Amino acid sequence: MAVSAFYLSDSRHGAHGEHRAVAQINITPLVDVLLVLLVIFMVATPALTGRMDLRIPQPTPTPEDSAPPPRVQLRVGSDGAYRLDGVVLARAELTPALEEMARRSPRAVLQVAADADADYQEFAWALAEAERSGLHDIAWQ
Repeated sequence: MAVSAFYLSDSRHGAHGEHRAVAQINITPLVDVLLVLLVIFMVATPALTGRMDLRIPQPTPTPEDSAPPPRVQLRVGSDGAYRLDGVVLARAELTPALEEMARRSPRAVLQVAADADADYQEFAWALAEAERSGLHDIAWQ
């Protein structure tokens, strides 16, 4: 806030006729700020008191959704063989088998596991082929 000084004359001057400085607070900027805040609060208050319907629709369970998805086990052996639900497959046979499974049951969960001494490249290839075949739920152990 600015402080302005002005000189008083008439009866408020000193004993010998000199003028004294009187300090006053300039309240014009303070009033301006308060008026702007008042307008902001007047505009914002109706928006804060309004209500919105925020109820989220709940899905109704269907028989398809209530049944758990089938789980299929894919195991990469230490000998390089792939076992899809216990059936031994060669590398060339795995991709068509996974694609067929994705067509038959798109919600199936594929659990991919590997023997402790299995080749990492074979395991990574099996994961990549499972994803390329169209299976979306892949878990690995």
